[in-house]
Amino acid sequence: MTERELSVQDVRHIAKLSRLAPDDATVEAMRSTLSSILGHIAKLSTIDVAGAEPMAHPLSITNRLDADVPGPTLSIDLVLLNAPAKVDRFLAVPKVLDEGGA
Repeated sequence: MTERELSVQDVRHIAKLSRLAPDDATVEAMRSTLSSILGHIAKLSTIDVAGAEPMAHPLSITNRLDADVPGPTLSIDLVLLNAPAKVDRFLAVPKVLDEGGA
């Protein structure tokens, strides 16, 4: 598998999706680094893993799971007392899905 160099447009698109605004010098450095990372991933995809058992963690560990039992909760008034912003009886948070990022 051959390593494909990312274009400047690719890097700018990735930066926009990541809500970054790098300058031209940083874009070039990112282009080189990201291309190198993709090259390593391409090498990993050539490894024969037939017969390898899938695992979630490299160590043999077991999570201890307690019963999901509801406990005491805070009142709405107490929660809103320390809220940095609120609208009526709700916590106010900034939008995260618009293009402006504000």
